[in-house]
Order: sequence, then C-alpha cells, then structure tokens
Amino acid sequence: MPLRNRLRLLAVSGLALFTVSASLPPAAADPSHDGHPSGGGLSAVIRYTEYGIPHIVAKDYADLGFGNGWAQAADQVCTLADGFVTLRGERSRYFGPDAAPDGSLSSATKNLSSDLYFRGIRDSHTVEKLLKVPTPAGQSHEVKELERGWAAGYNAWLAQNRITDPACRDADWVRPVTALDVTTRAFALSVLGGQGRGIDGITAAQPPTGAASSPGVRPTDAAQAAQRLLSTQNADMGSNAVAFRGISTANGRGLLLGNPHYPWQGGRRFWQSQQTIPGELNVAGGSLLGSATVSIGHNANIAWSHTVATGVTLNLHQLTLDPADPTVYLVDGRPERMVKRTVSVAVRGGAAVTRTQWWTRYGPVVTSLGAGLPLPWTAATAYALNDPNATNLRSPDTGLGFSRARSTADIQTALRRTQGLPWVNTIAADSSGHSLFSQSQVLPRITDELAQRCSTPLGRATYPSSGLAVLDGSRSDCALGSDPDAVQPGIFGPGRMPTVKDAPYVENSNDSAWLTNADAPLTGFERVFGAVAAPRSMRTRGAIEDVSAMAAKGRLTLRDLQDQQYANRAPAGDLAAADLARACAALPGGRAVGSDGTAVDVSAACGVLARWDRRVDTGSRGALLFDRFWRRATAVPSAELWKVPFSAADPVRTPNTLNTSAPGVTSALADAVAELRAAGIALDAPLGDHQGVVRNGKRIPVGGGTESLGIWNKTEPVWDATGGGYTEVSAGSSYVQAVGWDGTKCPVARTLLTYSQSSNPKSPHFSDQTELYSGERWVTSRFCEKDIARSPALRVVRVHEHR
Repeated sequence: MPLRNRLRLLAVSGLALFTVSASLPPAAADPSHDGHPSGGGLSAVIRYTEYGIPHIVAKDYADLGFGNGWAQAADQVCTLADGFVTLRGERSRYFGPDAAPDGSLSSATKNLSSDLYFRGIRDSHTVEKLLKVPTPAGQSHEVKELERGWAAGYNAWLAQNRITDPACRDADWVRPVTALDVTTRAFALSVLGGQGRGIDGITAAQPPTGAASSPGVRPTDAAQAAQRLLSTQNADMGSNAVAFRGISTANGRGLLLGNPHYPWQGGRRFWQSQQTIPGELNVAGGSLLGSATVSIGHNANIAWSHTVATGVTLNLHQLTLDPADPTVYLVDGRPERMVKRTVSVAVRGGAAVTRTQWWTRYGPVVTSLGAGLPLPWTAATAYALNDPNATNLRSPDTGLGFSRARSTADIQTALRRTQGLPWVNTIAADSSGHSLFSQSQVLPRITDELAQRCSTPLGRATYPSSGLAVLDGSRSDCALGSDPDAVQPGIFGPGRMPTVKDAPYVENSNDSAWLTNADAPLTGFERVFGAVAAPRSMRTRGAIEDVSAMAAKGRLTLRDLQDQQYANRAPAGDLAAADLARACAALPGGRAVGSDGTAVDVSAACGVLARWDRRVDTGSRGALLFDRFWRRATAVPSAELWKVPFSAADPVRTPNTLNTSAPGVTSALADAVAELRAAGIALDAPLGDHQGVVRNGKRIPVGGGTESLGIWNKTEPVWDATGGGYTEVSAGSSYVQAVGWDGTKCPVARTLLTYSQSSNPKSPHFSDQTELYSGERWVTSRFCEKDIARSPALRVVRVHEHR
C-alpha cells in the first residue's frame, strides 16, 4: 500500500490531525434530562470530507450525540440558537412580541403567541412527563443518550469557539442548552401538524364575557378553509420519492430516489452527516437541524426517504358548555371544569405579559386553526383540539430503527415497534431488491363510522372534503377508542396503515396513498388518511408518468435516478403551452385584456410559448413567461380551465385540454406579459437569468420550478419585480439522495444538499453545494472507510469535553 494511503488510514482509525478540547459550565445533566447543562467527559472523532460533510465516529450513543451536536453547532449555531430561543419561550424578550418567528417550529404568526405556547409547555413540564413514559410508548434509552450527548456537544462547541456568523455574533441569546431543550425540539416537530397549527388560536382563546355573542362559523366556509389549511400542495414542505424493486433494475437490487422539498432558510433545514458506532450503527444522510438521528438516509443495505403525508394529524371536539359558566363543559350531561393555565412571558422593553390557556380532556381550547378557519368560543359552544402527537416523542426512535435496518422488512418492523412518525410517509428500497411504501403516521383514530355517527354539522362539512373531523364532545361514546396493536390510546395501529410492498415501483408526491403504484391503486383506508378517486396534483401526475415509464423500460441504474432528478420537465407545459400559443396567435390584433381591463399586446409571447422546450432548466427560454402565466391561470376553477374533466378511471391523464376560451386564461397571459415588461424582463429570457440566489455577492442560477407546474425538482422562488425577477428561493429540493447497490459492501450513492451545509456566510461550505446544484451535479457519497480515507479534503478532528 502506498505510504500516502497508509497515513490516511491511520488518520481514519483515530489519529487526530489536531485536537479540540472544551471546558463546559460546571452544571451537568444526567440521562434523565434534569434540565441542567450537560457534561460527562464525552468525546468523538469527526472526519470531514468534501463539502464539509462530517463522518462522526464514537464508542456509544452519548458520544455519538456529542459529536453530532458539536458538528451541527459548527455549521449552524445561529439557526440552532434561534430555535432554542423559541423553545424556551423567550422570543418576545429578545426580539420583541410583534415580530414573526421563522415558522420552522410552529405556525405562530407573532413571537408573543409562540412564547405563550412554548412557555406553557415548559411550565407544565409536558416533555419531562413524556420522558418518564417507558418504551415502547416512550423514548428509548439510546435516544435519550443521543439527546444528552447532543446538548453536551453543542455546549462544548460554544465554550471553545468564537462565533463568526453575523446573524448571532456577540448575541446574548446564544446560550448553552440542556438535553431537555433538545427533546423539546423533537416535541415541537412532532406537533407541527397538530397543536402547532393552532398556536395562535390556543393562546388567544378566552371565554366570552357579557351578553355579546360571537357569530358561528358556516359549515361551507369551514370546509373550504380546512381544505386550504390541510392541503399538502403549495406548502413549504412537500417531497417526491420513488423506490424501484429489483425487477425494474439492471442488477436486481433496489433503487431509491429521495427528493424532499423543505424550506431553504431557518430551522427546518437538513444537515448532512455520517454517524458510526463500530459494530452497532453506520448510517449516512440528512438530519433536520437539532435532531440527534438521521431523518432521511441510507446505510450499507437500506435507503429510505419521506414525503409529507395527507393524513390529518388532528381533530376537533365541539364542546357543549354549561349555560352558567363557559369554562365548564358537559360530557354525558355531567359537568367538567376546564383546566386553567396561567402563563407569563417576558417582553423586550416592557412589562411581562400574562395570559391564560384553557385545557380539556381532549386538549386545549382553540379559537382558530391557521389564518382562515375561525372556531369561535361562544356562551354555548367551544372547540378543543386533539393532537395524538402531543404524547409522541418516538420519532427519533423510528429514525434510529431505520438507521439500523438491513431490509425493507426491518423498516416495517421499526414502524410497527416505534409508531413515531407524525406527518410523513416512508418510501424505501434495499440491496436485495425489495421496495416499500407505508403511510405509517400517528393519526387520531377517526374511522369513517365514527365520523358518520359523531360528527357535528360542522364536521359533516369538513370531514368528507378535507379529513378534518369535528366530533361531538358531549358524548363519551364519541371517544376515539384504541386499536389493540397501537402503542398509545386514540391512534390507529400499524395494521390499519396503507402499505404497498414489492411493487415494481412505489412513488409519492404528497397526494394520498391511492396511486402509490398507478397500476394497482390502493383503496380501503379511512378518509382521515387521505382522499381516494379524487384529482391528483400536477406534480403527482407528472411523477407517475415519469416513474411508470422508467419501470416499464426496466434495467434501471443509478444514472436513471440522477437524470430524473434534473429532468426538469414541466407537465403543465406539456398539457397547456401549445394550446395557449395557438390561442395567443389567434387573438385579434395580438391583444388580450388583463384582469384590470387594460388591453395588452401579447403578440410577442405567442412564438416564445411555441418554442419553449417545456422544461425549467436555467437555459430554458419561455419558462419564466409560462410560469408567471400559470400562477394566475390556476386560480381559474378546474371546471373552467380544462375542457376534459377529471375522471377517476383515468386519474393521471385527466383533466386535460386547456380551455383557451375561458376569460381567465387570456387575461392571465396578458397579466404575465405586462408583469415581465414592467420588470424589464424579456419574454424569452433564459430562466436562470432571473431565477437564482445570491451568496456572498455572487449570483447562482437555479433551475426547477413551482408546485403547480408539476416539476419533480421543485423550486419555490421569491418574486421581486423591482429586483430583476426571482431573487431568492424560499423552499424546494433540499437533501437529495439517489442510492443503489452493486453487490459490494459499499452502497452506490449520490447526494446533494441544495442550500449547502452551513448558513454562515463566512463558512467555506456556505454555497459550495448550491453551485453544484446550479450545474446539475452531485456529491459522490463516501460511506466506506476506504472511500473516506481517499478523500483529498480529509480533515480529522477529535472533540471532547473536560469536567
């Protein structure tokens, strides 16, 4: 062996090229999460390869968590610290009560409501109580050790390093954390789709006073609002994933392409690493910031990804109130008094704010969900929110179970054992050629029979249309009940989960499980899991067209997955652009009337649309014009927009045929043309000239496109008419992985973290992978020791703490 390689192997085996020591605050937490800063002489070895990707090696779970927390702090200290301010309920103290949080940990619209909720969680010791629940309903010892170690590693990095990121340099809100803080972050992510949706309504809920009466909510309005609120389309989190069975691949082994769509800024970014305990654990992938386990990833035998699921993770109970006291509700005619929680929050530059929250046997009283669904508390009626994930800290155990899995069967075993995923589907493939889809979510046990029997008039409108159940809270026979295989009461057991095993392909793009494999539609699940025989999103339709054609072609390789990620085909363009171009050319005088009544010369747009390549590559001319048109055209009701309506018998190809005679279609074209001209943008400008990001003064073009165009490689840009077009990306493709196997012990994987590893503009890894993304390139995964040793960027750091 050449001397150079021998030296690298020595480094990989633990010879640190340099050592970083850290002294911690004197207080230390034990594994029970007693709330004090962590300590305990923990250590780990971190091997950095290209693009700042850390490969963390430790002797046990606490040490692994230590290395993980250290390395995350090095890359993302300001984003992490900001999140811990949220979890401590201190945003109003540091940033003012009326400013808006970044939205990564809840739907709260202002710091004050966020603080009132999280301070209430802390004051009521919610998370501490959950930590005392034994497995399988509670967290495992291994996960508690990971979280304890993560806090210690984060604190050790803070103690020894100077923060260079201007976002929090010298900020007094950057403080050591506890293991409890880390676990509370897991709790916040768990309730994101439940209590997290209702934080403004939970913290604002107050009993009515005097004779004044609030107007009720109309069922039809509520149904429309619930549909908008709970839609998995056009949200800041989505995803695509496909797994191919060995029958579809060139070598008989599985293939997986994961393409989660998450925010590009804030606390729901992914962070990439490899985590190893020799002989126990070896996994690589992306973790949500602040998480101690891998969220989406692969090991030597298995690869998995997640997509945001359509299961509705909450329900409402409509309370019948005591006429003499609106804080007393009736169950089977017997009065029950609400529990009053008084919460105080410190406010910058002013007196502390003290508010009350009201809790029931079902959960907190809530007066709204999101911005559009009011739930007024009247003298006769109130609404309580049930969120089964408010007692679920098991998601990290699910991730750990996946990390240790050797097959898709092991993935299923982990799902059955932990029952921890709150709002995602799982798609997996393994080295033996198996494929798996499972919508294994922690959902309220709302059967269609229960909804039929117990829905209030409001629920009879919301449940069929959106899956949001509103049950009669005055009847004990309307309780959710239990499944015998469920780890906690009131949720569905694993035997009820929509699952597809070993299909030639399984795919999801945030619609329900119905068309996981379009050749064998999946039916028979309860409405709360998602809709069946209903229109699919344009992205689902395009994805099924693509992956079913790939499976039919067969003999797939990793290159086919890579090509699919960057294909950038616009299904909406395939369906509508040619018809729109012809209608444009037929307009009298080449003019169309915009939505404001102004006639616009659109004649130059006709040829641009006809010549557009129907892709959203950075060099695509006409993509920007069609994008700005389509954003307006999709506001036209589907029945008017398409000549051929949706058919459940042909759900991938319908609806189709653009109805160019619909007034909204030509006005949308006129508005798009006028908008681009007003911004000084040529109608045939290459997309990348006006869709991109700026990093340290350098403009980086970005391809991809928005949800409604049906693009697999989603990019949701921020439009700035005066700034030259799309000046930033708010959400889209994030931690992308294409994984297969070739019969050796090393998986064959390509990865990409689109927004790069660090949010610190002074880091060398602030934009390096973003530039790869712009050029439609990949990172070759270095999973095996020999590959890590060969990295030309190899840097080894031994990190530890001193007591």
